[in-house]
Amino acid sequence: MGMSIAHGVAAGMGGIRTAGDLVARMQMTRKMRINDAKAYVAKKLKISPSDLSDVFVMREVREELDIGIITSVPGCAKGIEAKARIAELLDIEIASVNRLKNKINY
Repeated sequence: MGMSIAHGVAAGMGGIRTAGDLVARMQMTRKMRINDAKAYVAKKLKISPSDLSDVFVMREVREELDIGIITSVPGCAKGIEAKARIAELLDIEIASVNRLKNKINY
């Protein structure tokens, strides 16, 4: 049931279009309540919590921090690279990123 709730929250905030994916990650990895997760993500992104759901603000923030955007732009992070940047930005562990790092350091 946990993933469906996280998906609903992420989809409700616009997912990668805004900050829904970031907030959902904090809810899942740190067991934060939604308002705490929003406050944490907003602080890390250096924006206000109300900006987290603003498509235009978040597009600029995501491009600036290179943490993935909905449309593919040449030279911008996507996939595992974006996940690695998100993990570093939010101070969290992401299993797929850790697996890649372990393979590289093998």
